[in-house]
Amino acid sequence: MSGRNSDLLLTTIAPVIWGSTYLVTTQFLANFSPMTVAMLRALPAGLLLLLIVRELPTGLWWIRTFALGALNFSIFWSLLFVSAYRLPGGVAATIGAVQPLIVIVLAHFWLGNKIRLLSILAAMIGLGGVAVLVLTPETTLDPIGIAAAFAGAFSMACGIVLTRKWQPPVSSLTFTAWQLTAGGILLVPFALLLEPTIPVPTPANMMGLVWLGLIGAALSYILWFRGVAKLDAAVVSSLGFLSPVTAVLLGWCFLNQNLTPPQIIGALFVIVSIWLGQRETPIARKRQTQCAHSR
Repeated sequence: MSGRNSDLLLTTIAPVIWGSTYLVTTQFLANFSPMTVAMLRALPAGLLLLLIVRELPTGLWWIRTFALGALNFSIFWSLLFVSAYRLPGGVAATIGAVQPLIVIVLAHFWLGNKIRLLSILAAMIGLGGVAVLVLTPETTLDPIGIAAAFAGAFSMACGIVLTRKWQPPVSSLTFTAWQLTAGGILLVPFALLLEPTIPVPTPANMMGLVWLGLIGAALSYILWFRGVAKLDAAVVSSLGFLSPVTAVLLGWCFLNQNLTPPQIIGALFVIVSIWLGQRETPIARKRQTQCAHSR
């Protein structure tokens, strides 16, 4: 397997893991508040990784780390929960699927990447696939929920592009530790001041928190940020389409939810969009390599 394919495969693991968040949260953490779950997902995992790497940011990287921690975790997760509570899951997921399109535009202005027709087409097909996969005729719209979903997608898109632009001279493990800790610290006031007291965790709660923290945050974001550093930003962003596909499949397997023919078609659309998105990667990689050598 080539290095590029290995990078794609490892990065793909992250959104697949994120697809388990709904299942784990509803089945193991139903008695916890949203911001509390977000804070407990980020901060302990970040502190644990810091204990492993034993390295802190220096100079300008303090500001950049907290900016990225806010974009990738604090702001994104907060808005994600607002949209999830005010919109049906299908609507929130569909609006969030505009993220790859936002990444393409931001990468053009911030990274100098060329906007390619095939990348736009792939993102549109993926957006349509997610809509077919998760939307139902009974879905309703809420203006605040819609605004939160769009803002959340924009926040994560900014986080992806800036993570690609700001690459510190440290490993992906260390970079993930910094961002998770910063994002968790920024979530603490919201969790403690705006939400009910944290309940005494049960064994089931602990299982859910361990999964979301160690696997859903630490491991997945190490792989995600590694992919952002090595692959084109638009390619990485397109892999996020796999998250709603995984969520639907897990709901079918473990929650006895129906898997309809339109949902299967939607999942196929997502796969096609991701495949199309990778078609530009060799060209983009060659261009980036030439730019790097010219500096």
